[in-house]
Amino acid sequence: MISDAAVIPLRTLDPAAALDDLEWLDEAIGDARVVAIGESAHYNREFYELRHRLLRYLAERHGFGAYAMETGYTEGWRADAWVHGGDEDRLGEVMASGLTSLMGLWRQMGAHLEWMREHNASAERPIGFYGIDLGGQNVSPLPALNAVLAFLAQADPGFATDVVETAAAFSATSPFVAPAAMAAYAQLPPETRNALTAGLAALVARMKGRRLEYAGRTSAEAYERAMRSMRHAFTLDSVVRGMTGGDHESVLYNRDAEIADTVEEILRRHDRIVVAAHNAHIQRGPAALPGMNPVTPMGMHLAQRLGEDYLVIGTTSGTGHALNSDAAAFMAGEVFAPMPAPEPGSLDALMHASHAGPFAADLRRLPPADAAAVRAAAVQRAGLGEYYAPVNAAQAYDIVVHVPHVTGADPDEAALACAPQEVRELFSR
Repeated sequence: MISDAAVIPLRTLDPAAALDDLEWLDEAIGDARVVAIGESAHYNREFYELRHRLLRYLAERHGFGAYAMETGYTEGWRADAWVHGGDEDRLGEVMASGLTSLMGLWRQMGAHLEWMREHNASAERPIGFYGIDLGGQNVSPLPALNAVLAFLAQADPGFATDVVETAAAFSATSPFVAPAAMAAYAQLPPETRNALTAGLAALVARMKGRRLEYAGRTSAEAYERAMRSMRHAFTLDSVVRGMTGGDHESVLYNRDAEIADTVEEILRRHDRIVVAAHNAHIQRGPAALPGMNPVTPMGMHLAQRLGEDYLVIGTTSGTGHALNSDAAAFMAGEVFAPMPAPEPGSLDALMHASHAGPFAADLRRLPPADAAAVRAAAVQRAGLGEYYAPVNAAQAYDIVVHVPHVTGADPDEAALACAPQEVRELFSR
């Protein structure tokens, strides 16, 4: 365990509670322009609440102006419009379609968006919402391409392309149909797949070359958004090709490099932003998955580009429930499964033995004995804990927040009512 001197207790994770127990962040974040907040598993109530509470503090006390989350970039435009006052009384639809990969189907995420909207109604500096991921459930380029073609209808009315027709052959409305979409892509003739890749590359080049004309006919912001969606569609094509061909390392390299570029673009619009993603994306050191060589995550790109302007808050957890990794049980309706105590020698076990409640530890300011203990904890749990990834915590994170007990987030009925049929069916079980 680490000593009491290294423990910074958090009184609560309740986003609506008083914020005075977070004042240690003032010195910890300094002048950082990007604060990245991790999670060791998706869809846990406590990680949603932690990020909500930290964003509230950073926005109210330090003027952070954007929340950039691991969800689809193009789809996230709708959530951004809602938090700025649009789509009155349609939060359920926004949660279902404005966030991807089931990220928006939970009450805790809905409460987060509601707070952003309420804050923006009177704030001198409103907060923007951004997705940073590839979208289309990380399989289908169709949502991004549809946005691009809607833009081109104004910027280049005479232009036509058939890439959307090909992309429609493997669309994905939710993660549950993503495997079928991948299978549909694999069944396309090689010449069709090659034509799609060539068509996407041509679109990227066309939009890049005609930037001044397109921005002049629309606006600089509209052009930048459409161009980013186009780059996401092109990168997603490389991801699907890589997965089909078994080159999973390139999949992760390409995805995280594109996510990093997206964060950097958002940073050109805002002085300071909060990034929320899995620990494996935000960490400064190489990320490893079972059976694969380490790859370069988003956090390594941002650390190289931003230096001390990039601050990383990783998370660990103790016991509770996490997303069920048993596919059959998950599809039968058991979305979450019990999570055992962390394995001895892991970063999670070290933190779990240190304090009974939620707490933070600033790894840059540890006493020597505590720093040695952190160095000795050379692995970190991912999800339920079937896999422990190698980690150099002192390199990967500036701060670690430990949550002793995690639970599944609560499904939101309004969001589920607007979700695709296959999602509604699973949650009805």
